[in-house]
Amino acid sequence: MALASDLVVDDRYRGMILDQGNDFSAKYVAFDEDDDSEYGLNEVVYRGKKGGLLDVEHDMEKLGRFSPQQWKDLFDRRTGRTVWPYGSGVWSKKEWVLPNIPDDDVVSMFEGNSNLFWAERFGRELRMTDLWVKQCGNSHTGSFKDLGMTALVSQVNHMRKNGSPIRAVGCASTGDTSAALAAYCAAAGIPSIVFLPADKISLAQLVQPIANGSIVFSLDTDFDGCMKLIQSIVHEYPIYLANSMNSLRLEGQKTVSIEIAQQFDWVVPDWVIVPGGNLGNVYAFYKGFKMMMDLGLTDRMPRLVVAQAANANPLYLAYKNGWSNYSPLVAKKTLASAIQIGDPVSIHRAIRALEACNGVVEEATEEELMDASARADRTGMFNCPHTGVALAALIKLRESNVIGSNDRTVVVSTAHGLKFTDSKVLYHERKLHNCSSKFANEVIRIPADAERIIDALEKRVNI
Repeated sequence: MALASDLVVDDRYRGMILDQGNDFSAKYVAFDEDDDSEYGLNEVVYRGKKGGLLDVEHDMEKLGRFSPQQWKDLFDRRTGRTVWPYGSGVWSKKEWVLPNIPDDDVVSMFEGNSNLFWAERFGRELRMTDLWVKQCGNSHTGSFKDLGMTALVSQVNHMRKNGSPIRAVGCASTGDTSAALAAYCAAAGIPSIVFLPADKISLAQLVQPIANGSIVFSLDTDFDGCMKLIQSIVHEYPIYLANSMNSLRLEGQKTVSIEIAQQFDWVVPDWVIVPGGNLGNVYAFYKGFKMMMDLGLTDRMPRLVVAQAANANPLYLAYKNGWSNYSPLVAKKTLASAIQIGDPVSIHRAIRALEACNGVVEEATEEELMDASARADRTGMFNCPHTGVALAALIKLRESNVIGSNDRTVVVSTAHGLKFTDSKVLYHERKLHNCSSKFANEVIRIPADAERIIDALEKRVNI
């Protein structure tokens, strides 16, 4: 005899699934159009027969059997609920992400569903009426990388349960990827291995994989060097590669686009500005917006902007050359350390996305990105340096009137500012090299005397 509580759970679960059953499917295909490679998602494979990257392709005909309104109603019904795993911002779109993974194999911390912050005061400073910041850093490990890692680690968990010889999952990282990988692997009981460039990430980023039990290698090279090493090792040992050249992660990250549209009642914004390093994120966002339009949930694409640090700007240089002359470079040190990448794996993915939506690439110097971050902080935000790059790009595009005053614009904040407090402290103490710290807010250090405090206050506040 079924208990009443079981019936309640069954009713709640039934409300989270489609009535007509699930015969959706997805597979790997080659990203390059001249390569006919196809693989199952349970195969350990990262490149096509001709050496190019792979993409996850969904059976759009089967997804198209359901009306746009059915998909909207389903996604809205699931959002923020506690029925496993559909309350997650990623797994609420499960049929569009990895449709064939059993619910019990999903590894989730109910990531996603991040707030869309109306930057009303900062927008007024830029003479904008419709400026928003998508706070992807308000997540379990403090960055948007959680969205991709839940998809990848869930797939690995499913493969291991079905006899795959995968012994561990590994990545090269500038900090945030390793934190996400370590947390999700720890939750699943899967060993994780991370390669980090020595002395090039924040202490907060370093301690996360250590705390979650990863095997951590600090290497005397940059991110690009770490990436080359991890790629060579996964070809020799049963370690599954978790970097964004693995297109599984992009399936989770693309749900940011769907969330943005959903939060605007299924209306697409005019502009989406994304910090760019290894460049998988811009292609992921493009995929999400394109999928919605192809299935009729929306009627247009936004224009995408990729914002790069001037010290690590290969995409920006290619854009200025009309895409005709891309060359990798050695990235210089930037405070936006997570995007300090000179040879991005997803460069061609990003170019395809930008060409398809009439996109723009902008850059920001170290002073510009820190000033933009601090200026926006003064309006109630708490930005990481990478979001500072995106905000600096926004300021430039407003000054040139590329982005109009009434354009609905979303800046994607990729990580939480609490992971990068060292650079903020140095900024406000005016100790950053070649940075005037225009918006610094210095601590007032005076004796514990009431009259001295009042005198100091009168200089700062009208009392």
